Amino acid sequence: MGSEWVRRGRSRIHGGGLYARKPIPKGTRVIEYVGERITKAEALRREQRRLAAGGSVYVFELNARYDIDGDVPWNLARLINHSCEGNCETDIIRGHIWIIASRDIAAGEELSYDYGFDYAEWRNHPCRCGSPKCVGYIVHQKHRWRVRKILKAERAASARAIRQKNAGASAASARRTRCASRP
Repeated sequence: MGSEWVRRGRSRIHGGGLYARKPIPKGTRVIEYVGERITKAEALRREQRRLAAGGSVYVFELNARYDIDGDVPWNLARLINHSCEGNCETDIIRGHIWIIASRDIAAGEELSYDYGFDYAEWRNHPCRCGSPKCVGYIVHQKHRWRVRKILKAERAASARAIRQKNAGASAASARRTRCASRP
């Protein structure tokens, strides 16, 4: 399904993307996320199968019982990439998933939104959005502080380990130098 607002293009974020064909005012329903309505159990099966095959997953939560599998050729909205500072958001209106402009979007600007992945598997979803707010992983905004805290602690531990290794190597070198300089 197309939209008067968007066109396909190469993305700096990831592969293909959708771009604003013309200026899009804040609040505009840009495009509907369409696909096959499936049960939660079927969604899980498809996600596992696609991930095991190294593919992409386009399953979008619709409600407590159903999801939309957007991996269909007529779903252009599946091309909208994640950004930690997206210019769109999603909303479910009368059983339809809409991508809505969260701010004014300039013609030619790539459309993006925060995928809002759960914290539990954040390491499985590296982020390449390039936003100043990016933590390097696709995780819901409310969990980014946790990811920053973990990454900061890991960097500090890594730096300590390198300093200790270098200190140990320097001490061993000094011992070898002292031994070599003895008559």
